[in-house]
Amino acid sequence: MAKRLNEHLTSMWVGAANRMTPKKAKRRIIAYVESYDDISFWRNLFNDYENENYCFQVMLPSSSSLAKGKKMALMNALGDSGLGENMIACVDSDYDYLLQGATHLSRKIIRNPYIFHTYTYAIENYQCYAESLHEVCVQATLNDRHILDFPEFMKRYSRIAYPLFLWSIWFYRRHLLFVFSLMDFCSYIRLHNVDIKHPDRCLHEMDERVKAKLDEFNREYPNMQEALEKLQEELSELGVTPDTTYLFIQGHHIMNNVVMKLLVPVCTVLRREREIEIKELAEHNMQFRNELTCYQNSQCSVDLMLRKNTNYKDSFLYRRLKKDLERFLRR
Repeated sequence: MAKRLNEHLTSMWVGAANRMTPKKAKRRIIAYVESYDDISFWRNLFNDYENENYCFQVMLPSSSSLAKGKKMALMNALGDSGLGENMIACVDSDYDYLLQGATHLSRKIIRNPYIFHTYTYAIENYQCYAESLHEVCVQATLNDRHILDFPEFMKRYSRIAYPLFLWSIWFYRRHLLFVFSLMDFCSYIRLHNVDIKHPDRCLHEMDERVKAKLDEFNREYPNMQEALEKLQEELSELGVTPDTTYLFIQGHHIMNNVVMKLLVPVCTVLRREREIEIKELAEHNMQFRNELTCYQNSQCSVDLMLRKNTNYKDSFLYRRLKKDLERFLRR
């Protein structure tokens, strides 16, 4: 009981520790995140706000165990009373933002001013921000030639997924996951057989799968048009549009089953082009081998570059997240 009481007072304790430091010392704000992968994302956000008054310390959910995850970051044996001006929780939104209070966890996330969420489904959606994907290819291959229009592709992908996404949210809000789970939804909107020369083909195949499932739902639930239109209007106010749907779909799915399916073949072509260029320009075999080795050693894994991508800061959802943090710091 004493341990639990101490844990509930942790935020107050941090505040007391701040008050005991010299007046010119920075106020320390502890930010609990879900896992290792989240540390870099939130640190990049906080960097823009650290000054002579504030500093942030990003921490994993538990200092006494290896337990991680969203619930650990939120609860952390603290409860709501443990969070405050000196301690915050930073988590992925998942569907909780779009559920708009339909579950206890959703209500907690959207109403607590000391809980910050990504607005996108997860940090992976930011890393897969369409306008930044060409830069990821450049960093991975050191070749700046445009092969694929990523923003246009992701818009088209989103438009195809959008009608089925509405059904997914509708089922989630009514706790009918046994009818259409998140895994079921993702199975219809993954990309297969991506051909960079003919990117329309994989989108066409996906479109056929989605339309077949939509026809099935329309037969089973024939009077849903008005409800779906109302849901569409509500989600639009939250930032979900046919063009931006990919930002709200499960992050790991978008990264592994959509974006990486595009980046790998694109980067393969870009690297091959550079290697051919080196071969054609080399004056002799020794120069070719040396230059090729130099180029290969300068390359980075596309997967690593994608996970280190921070060129998403002009995203409207990231700007919304920054406003939340600014509001918190003004309190």
